[in-house]
Amino acid sequence: MHQRPTPPTGLTVTTGRRRMARKALLAASALGVVTALMAPVRAGAAPAPAAPTAATPLAANGQLSVCGRQLCNASGQAVALNGMSTHGTQWYAQCVTGGSLDALAQDWRSDVLRVSTYVQEGGYETDPAGFTARAQKFIDAAHARGMYAVIDWHMLTPGDPNANLARAKTFFTAMAKKYKNHPGVLYEIANEPSGVSWSAIKSYAEQIIPVIRAEDPDAVVLVGTRAWSSFGVSEGSNESEVVNNPVNASNIMYTFHFYAASHREEYLKTLDRASDRLPVFVTEFGTQNYAGEGANDFTMSQRYLDLMKRKKISWTNWNYSDDHRSGAVFKTGTCNGSTWAGTGVLKEAGVWIRDRIRQ
Repeated sequence: MHQRPTPPTGLTVTTGRRRMARKALLAASALGVVTALMAPVRAGAAPAPAAPTAATPLAANGQLSVCGRQLCNASGQAVALNGMSTHGTQWYAQCVTGGSLDALAQDWRSDVLRVSTYVQEGGYETDPAGFTARAQKFIDAAHARGMYAVIDWHMLTPGDPNANLARAKTFFTAMAKKYKNHPGVLYEIANEPSGVSWSAIKSYAEQIIPVIRAEDPDAVVLVGTRAWSSFGVSEGSNESEVVNNPVNASNIMYTFHFYAASHREEYLKTLDRASDRLPVFVTEFGTQNYAGEGANDFTMSQRYLDLMKRKKISWTNWNYSDDHRSGAVFKTGTCNGSTWAGTGVLKEAGVWIRDRIRQ
């Protein structure tokens, strides 16, 4: 959508044990000792801050699940997560540091960090083990600060997720094994499918979801939709293809992406209609055009945010970096420094979105 740089009885018992482990982890988090339960941080990892308290989003809400069309917390109450997406970690890992994540969690008051692992474009396919470890480092750092983490398999080109099916199975097996007892992850299995039918995307999802469920039966899975996660609108379709032929899996949500300066009434109405029929998570949006560039349209953006607030739709904004484009929240060069909090280091879009997350 936008351009970037060039059950059997045994299963029931196992699931019950995992749920008990997750509850134990959240109880520990509420006592401020969650970091003691986490694996040691590897060399070069973002340094962990003081342990989170019960006031953090993760400690307060615990294991998430899909109830009806809503994302719900461990008490069954509908919740909406608001936060930021990283840029591609092959380019902007320097923007995801202990200091920047402290600012996101404490100054911005973010609930969630979306960790974007590109598959191509110099990403995962060039070093699977290295990019898996990098994503885990950032996920661990988000958890240490009491935020949820969306594990984003950022397939973009080619647009058919089946082209990376084997890689996706390897990646999500590793992720699900690591986080199977942690309540703080959501698995986004296909960023922006394009040029491919909904039936092909559905087939991919129905092959990847069992890989995750084999290790982590409780976590929410986010499924990309056709035409750059627009429910098909960008390729002349609409949400009816998903409504009439949903993925054969439970505890899932469907993703929708928009860029407010480009995606106008038709897209807004699609999000409204789709969220009446399906559980939706907006894992990526911008206040600029579809390339994440140009002037900000805050008026149209606010209409989207008002809709999402009213319907309790979770969202993450693109992106938490200092890329030169207007859609990156930090002024160019910020990630080479040590100041992250406040508005002085932010572009216009950064000031605006920080304010909305803080609200």
